[in-house]
Amino acid sequence: MTDQAVDTDGVRLSEDTAAETLFLGRTRELKELRADIERAGLDTLSGRKAPRARVLLIAGRPGSGRTALAEELVRQVADRYQDGVLRARLSEPDGTPVPTERTARALLAALELPAPAGAAEDDLTAALREALTERRVLLLLDDAATAEQVDALLPDTPECLVVAVSGGPLTGIADVRPCTVGGLDTKSAVELLSRHTGSVRITVDPRAAEGLVEECQGQPAALRLAGGWLAARPKAAVADLAKHLHTESDEGTTPLSRVFRLVHTSLPAPAARTLRLLALAPAGLVDPHTASALAGCSVDGARTTLDDFVALGLLHAVESPLPQYEVPGCLQPLLKALTESQDRPAELQLARARMLERTVRLLQSCRAITETDSPEAREKLQGMPRSLRFPSPRAAADWLTFRRPALLASARLAVADGELDTLARRLMSQLVRAMVAHFGTRAAAPDLYGIHRLVLDVAERRALPRERAAALLNLADLDARTGRTEEALARYRAALDAGREANDPYATGRAMESVGGAHLELGDYDRAADWFGRALAQRLARDERADAARLYGRIAAAHTFAGQYGEAQRSWRAALAGYRKNGDVAAQARALSELARVQEYAGRPEESLRTCQEAVEWARRAEDVRLQAALQLRLADTLEHLGDPAAAALHRGAAGRLLGEELSPEEPEAEAEPEQPDHPEQDANACEIRSTSAEG
Repeated sequence: MTDQAVDTDGVRLSEDTAAETLFLGRTRELKELRADIERAGLDTLSGRKAPRARVLLIAGRPGSGRTALAEELVRQVADRYQDGVLRARLSEPDGTPVPTERTARALLAALELPAPAGAAEDDLTAALREALTERRVLLLLDDAATAEQVDALLPDTPECLVVAVSGGPLTGIADVRPCTVGGLDTKSAVELLSRHTGSVRITVDPRAAEGLVEECQGQPAALRLAGGWLAARPKAAVADLAKHLHTESDEGTTPLSRVFRLVHTSLPAPAARTLRLLALAPAGLVDPHTASALAGCSVDGARTTLDDFVALGLLHAVESPLPQYEVPGCLQPLLKALTESQDRPAELQLARARMLERTVRLLQSCRAITETDSPEAREKLQGMPRSLRFPSPRAAADWLTFRRPALLASARLAVADGELDTLARRLMSQLVRAMVAHFGTRAAAPDLYGIHRLVLDVAERRALPRERAAALLNLADLDARTGRTEEALARYRAALDAGREANDPYATGRAMESVGGAHLELGDYDRAADWFGRALAQRLARDERADAARLYGRIAAAHTFAGQYGEAQRSWRAALAGYRKNGDVAAQARALSELARVQEYAGRPEESLRTCQEAVEWARRAEDVRLQAALQLRLADTLEHLGDPAAAALHRGAAGRLLGEELSPEEPEAEAEPEQPDHPEQDANACEIRSTSAEG
């Protein structure tokens, strides 16, 4: 398994970042942590096998280098865990705990294991623990807010190791091994400072450097900012900076906050404003477009500013094919406090709106480039500014993949804001469309489920019954596909009520048909037929012939499952009549095939034989080779039943020839079967992930 990094919303594949940065100090802490891995626990001392993974806790204040220490430990011992390293961040940038369901889903995805859309937290954590039982994995859990978060993810095997990073103790986890991190030792702290400032100023005045380290209390984050500030001012003396920080010191302030305030006030006004606005970046992830929209500047100008922030230690560059940056977690509360004190709420809301609008347009461009056959899409794409266009579908897919955590966070934050619901609805609509276009409905289903729940929240808050119905239908479809039929049925009924409230014939028709499909799946065939009949009545009233014909087929399927073969035959004949009027040759062939099947079930082999022969002719006209072959096999079975083995052999030979012509040389030959009666979720409308908000 490759070394993987999982953030709050998904997976980022990366190299071991700690290996790329020369680690300083912490020799004693590392020695103790490595010893704790092997040290006997309470279970071992009492003669019992440890039931769960060993947990090492690295605790310290933000900015203390606690995550860097954890990464260095992981780098040193990773080769002991042949199944790889998994990383998860358990807190949002603002300190809010990440739901365990989301973390477990992301870790399962990192293991390339299925995580059904909408699955409950307990089911996902149980699946994760089961998956880790047979593996030897090192699990790094960063920014743990509570012991419960860590406990829910602990592997039930001592072969795994968990390294947790937190601000304090994790009371409640048995036999946890804590390591509290303070400041760096003076020698290591001075070396860290010299990496940013250069060695000359440190060498000529080592006492001043030690004084600056003391003012920063050896905190790596504060030292990096101080080093960046000095690097940008070659003529500034280290002693002057140390003296200034000492003067600014007052009760209640931390070294990090003092250095950060100095760096912020030293920036030009536009750059300082851009820095403050980065507090609004979703998930703390920034790219040039995000910064450009927030600050109202050009994309190139934003990228230059972001690179300058990296040099100053204000941002981390994210390893990615695309330019991406991350706001250090220790700076998030400081940025938020600055925006609240120096920026007016109206200006912040305007910046949020600009960012969301830019994201919507990028998603539109991302989706439009996949629609190469549409002249309208091509024209719309050409009308966009060059900076918003992607050079190829692959580039668009890469952008969507790497920006996925930030895009999902954008949707959550926009909905939570409550004042930008129109933009939030447009954003979610375009995000759904882009994901389906690039990843497909099945692959994107877990993310789509979360988005549709957000849409439902907005629809209920704003009393929008049409959008509520659409969101409920989409959620119910995803429930049905993952086997949660009872939950799907409840949502389909709620969607029906919302559709009626909105006077939306599409939603009500879809909901009625889907209620019938759920009953069919649950084995309640009479109710299924009744609900299909209600949907049929609506389609007939609106003269929607194609849908009416299809619904006759679904009614027939329900009667077939119930053993009501007379009713089933009548419904299939009604479906046939509808398909003939519509000129749908392929549908006629399939309907005749199903009618022949029902006739056989009803004990009428001669009648079934004639219908099946007619179906073969229509399948030939439709150029459906597999259906022709399946019908030939059914004819063979019927003829054998009627006592004509010679004719049966001829039809089997014809089926073999058809399949031989249709299959590729590498594809194994298999007996074809005609299409079965519609599954509750298999109608094209039900499978469509429908836009639930205003189009962008």
